[in-house]
Amino acid sequence: MGGQETGERIAALLDELARQAGPEARDTADELVRCIVEFYGEGLARTVRLLRSAPDGADPLAVLTADELVSDLLILHDLHPEDTLTRVGRALDKVRPYLGSHAGDVEVAGLDAEGADGPTLRLRLRGSCEGCPSSTQTVRWTIEEAIARTAPEIAHIEVEGMTEDTREAPLLQILPHRPDDVPGGPPFPAADGPAHWYTVGPQALPAHERATRATRVAGQALLLVRLPGQLYAYRDRCPACGTGLADAALDGDRLRCSQCAAEFDVRTAGRGALGHLEPVPLLEESGSVRVALPGELLGAGP
Repeated sequence: MGGQETGERIAALLDELARQAGPEARDTADELVRCIVEFYGEGLARTVRLLRSAPDGADPLAVLTADELVSDLLILHDLHPEDTLTRVGRALDKVRPYLGSHAGDVEVAGLDAEGADGPTLRLRLRGSCEGCPSSTQTVRWTIEEAIARTAPEIAHIEVEGMTEDTREAPLLQILPHRPDDVPGGPPFPAADGPAHWYTVGPQALPAHERATRATRVAGQALLLVRLPGQLYAYRDRCPACGTGLADAALDGDRLRCSQCAAEFDVRTAGRGALGHLEPVPLLEESGSVRVALPGELLGAGP
């Protein structure tokens, strides 16, 4: 069927829908068609731009699959050169540095491509995140986001080895501020729902290696720490005294609070003798940095 015939067929179906369901349904269907046309139009435009700007000798498919939108279109029509498990493997490679900071790793336990509600991926978490605040959710959020970006056809992810946070409530601490008034704000609440991911602009990132930068994302105070080979994100709040960490000193891999001198290991999810920093899921790829925040905090302010 040619382009003209397809357009005429779509118009006829929209007219029939209007007769059967009324003008409101027709308006909704028109908007749906516009969104689909824009989606495919942007995909075609990117394809042309990518191929025109590709260096001589470059593999055209490699050039196209490196673009997320074009890659999604290829997956949608079963044209992607990599199968699902290969793309899942690439996604897990991206999150392993983050999992490593929690002394953990992840491996594929199986893929049910014919699941009743869509393909189901089974993962197995290895190692231990014991003692990491909200480690179960932060690890899950990071894994799910990375896989959604490279294997969007996965409908469900089951992760073995994740345990519920059963930590006892901490002992009462006497802080220099009321909990809600500390520069970093109150601790993140426990969250079982989805995270919201935000892009962090270049101006908010540490200027060089072995540097820190305090910033705000969706109204929440965060501390970004750049160590050789890896960028880390934490809640801007010292768990020992409750003050912000913008002025904390970085000595090797250890962060020292300027208020109480408590030290935390940046590479091991912020572990310290006097408490544990609150790690924030972070994905860094192709020059883009994104962090995840619990949905309960959105619009809550500092």
